[in-house]
Formats: sequence, C-alpha cells, structure tokens
Amino acid sequence: MIGGGLAGIAAALDCAQAGARVTLVEVRRRLGGAAYSFERDGMQIDNGQHVLLRCCSAYRELLRRLGSEQGVLMQQRLEIPVLSPGAEPVVLRRGGLPAPAHLAGTLLRYRRLTLRKRLGAARTALAVGRLDPAAEETPESETFGGWLAEHGQGPEEVAALWDLIVLPTLNLPAAQASLGLGAFVFQTALLQSSSAGDIGFHERPLSATIGEPARQALAQAGVQVRLGWRAERIERAGSGFRVHGPGGAGRSDALDPPNVPVVPQAPDGASDAVDTPDALEATTVIVAVPHTRAVGLLQELEPGIAGKLRQIGSSPIVNLHVVYDRPVSEHRFAAGVGTPVQYLFDRSAAGGVPPGCQYLAVSLSGADREMGMSVDELRERYLPALSALLPRARRARVERFLVTREHAATLRATPGVARLRPGNETSTPGLVLAGSWTDTGWPATLEGAVLSGHAAARLALAGL
Repeated sequence: MIGGGLAGIAAALDCAQAGARVTLVEVRRRLGGAAYSFERDGMQIDNGQHVLLRCCSAYRELLRRLGSEQGVLMQQRLEIPVLSPGAEPVVLRRGGLPAPAHLAGTLLRYRRLTLRKRLGAARTALAVGRLDPAAEETPESETFGGWLAEHGQGPEEVAALWDLIVLPTLNLPAAQASLGLGAFVFQTALLQSSSAGDIGFHERPLSATIGEPARQALAQAGVQVRLGWRAERIERAGSGFRVHGPGGAGRSDALDPPNVPVVPQAPDGASDAVDTPDALEATTVIVAVPHTRAVGLLQELEPGIAGKLRQIGSSPIVNLHVVYDRPVSEHRFAAGVGTPVQYLFDRSAAGGVPPGCQYLAVSLSGADREMGMSVDELRERYLPALSALLPRARRARVERFLVTREHAATLRATPGVARLRPGNETSTPGLVLAGSWTDTGWPATLEGAVLSGHAAARLALAGL
C-alpha cells in the first residue's frame, strides 16, 4: 500500500481483515493524507475545514471502524446561516417534507433573492434533478454555470445560492465546474433524499479524529506501517512488484501506521516480501497517493494512465485562522454572500484557545487568487470583511492571524475531467489505484476517497 490517506487507510484495513499481509508506506510522519491537524503556538489547527454530509455513508462507517464517530456532530436538519454585510442573517433550513419539497419553504423565504428569482431558482432545481450526469445529452464540455445561465440563473442567483453548495464541494465556482459533477452534487446531497444534505462537523482536531485512531486500528489489524518512507518507483519483479524507496530513510513501526497504499500479500499468510531499507517486494500494490504524485509512480508500467493524470489540474484551498480576544460570532458555522468570506467556522473548542477568546477559521475554496496573496494582503482583505459580517468583531482585538494553504487540495473539477479519471483497475495485473481522483462518481471528497479505498481492496484481494 502506497499512501496513508483515507483511501490507503480504508484499503489497508479491508485487506488485513480479509487475511492479507499488508505493508503500508507513507512519505509523511503521520496518517490522514490531506485531512490532518498540527500545533502552532499552543493551538490545534486543522489544515482545512473538512465537513461531511449525512449521505457520506462510507466515510461515516470508516469513522465508526476507527472508533472516532463520537468526534463528529451531525445536524438534526440541514441548516446554513447566511451572512451578508449590513443585513440580518438568513437561515437556509430544510423542512420535514419528502425531497425535493423539503427545500421549498426555505427557498421561498430566502431574502437574499427577490421572489421572482426564488421561483426561478426552484424551477431550475427541479431541472437539475432531471439531469442524468452520465447521459449523452449532458455534455462533458459544458460548465455547470453555463447550464444554469441557459436556465435563467444569473450572476446574482449563482452567487447567492448555487455557489454556496458548488464551491465547497467541487472546490471551484459554478462558472468553472463540470456540469456532470455539479448535477451529481445537487442530486445526491439535496434532491434525492431529504436528510442527505444534513451537515456533520469534526468536533475534535482532524488528527485526533482520523490520524491517531487510524494508527491504532492499523496496528491492531496487523498492518506493518512505514512512516517517512517515500516510494520512488514501482517495477515488475517476477510475478509481483518491487517498490523502490528512499534508501535507509524508512522505518518500520507496526504501532505507528503510515499513510501508504496497501501492499497485500497472500491471504494464507505466506509472503515473499523482501523487507529491506530501500525496497519492498509484494504480490500486489495499491497506489493511493495524490494524482500529482501518482504520475511518477505509474509512468513506467502505466504510461497511458500517467499521461491522463498529467492533464488533470489541481484546485487550491486557503484557510485563514483568526483568534479574537472575545466572542464575535454566535454561529457554529456560516456562509457569506456579497463578501469575500465564503464559509467561517467556530473552532474555539477544538483549537484550544485561551478562555474568553474565539477562534474562527475562514475556508476559501477555488482559491487561485488567494494563493498568490501574502499574509499581510490576506489580513488587509479579510479582517474588514469579517467585521462587516460580524459587528462585534469591530470592537475586538485580533490576537492571531494565521494562513494555511493547500496548493493541490483536490483535482480540478472542470469540464472534461471525467474522461481523465481512471478506474481502480489497471492493465497491469496486481497494480491497483485508489484515491479521490479515481473514477468514483463523486467529486474529490472524503467520501470519494474512502469509496475508492474499498473498491481497490476488492480488486487487490480478488487477484490474490
């Protein structure tokens, strides 16, 4: 197993549970992949604000398997406070009717749009529900924003409604996002089941919810983990594979499982694996690293897949971490309209800030512009924007302002990306792929990563 993110963790646990002998290697000194936290000046900071939905059943089941489901708080009903400068908050809240009628009431009361535009948005939502993302009449060359414009949705409707969902799920605005993936998100999360879009929040730092519990679960499953072990190249070795590593830099630690894709051995316990500092030999290899890293690992054995992965772009996410000397917001989280603030989260409890202070994290998806801005430029732009949304912030003192950046947070979900995403199976027997960038049908999300890990494990085990 190469890679210790969610896909690698899920695949490793599945393979070990089936009786395979598994080695997982991870280049970092921790598990969790893109979902992790770190300590800075006594604070626990998540690299990003990873929320989940009730429909993310595979991810929720993995958390139960890790014993950390109690670290997630699920809404009883979907509820999104929407903040705008100089206006009273408006709450988008689902009703108790069956889908899609469960959203009718809140949409008709949504004061960020005129009544005529609300009615138009409702008609368009019904049209989205009738789309078949896989059908030929859903052109893969069209953006979701272009399709919305054809159905009467102008920039105001897109900014005030559609991008509230598209940006955080596809990590791109509707104007740039794939029509097929945009339709999938709305159908899966909002239109097919009334409770599917209820939001879940990680109450504890991500490392305490994913990384540390995964370390323990992998150790209990007997998975051998190598952290700080970089897989450099995969080559054929007889009927199996040799994975070349970093020389003597790796270390084996069954109690400290790394984020590496599973390398399953024969289920009967027999193994021809060669445990050397700079190479591992195995019957089957699962590559579960980000698509930008997978290119180099696959180039020798699967040049066609590597060529397609080179064409898949990446989309960045920037997070701002602001600590005030007093509470400035009563919201656990809120969306912004008419402001550069996309979503803000109260992370005071998880972050461990001093009593009386409040820690707000601002999540910026599709953050191409913000990636090029300095910390001072981000501070000058976003602190006034927060004060415009939160009147109490105008009288508060900012104790800390930190910035975290994920340059390649997700694949770039633009039109045409579907034909570039590979399946789990390759043309090389025993070489399997996993990751949110594979063709799971989902965008690059927590759920997609876990689903890909399960699918990869099934293929790996079937080939043993």
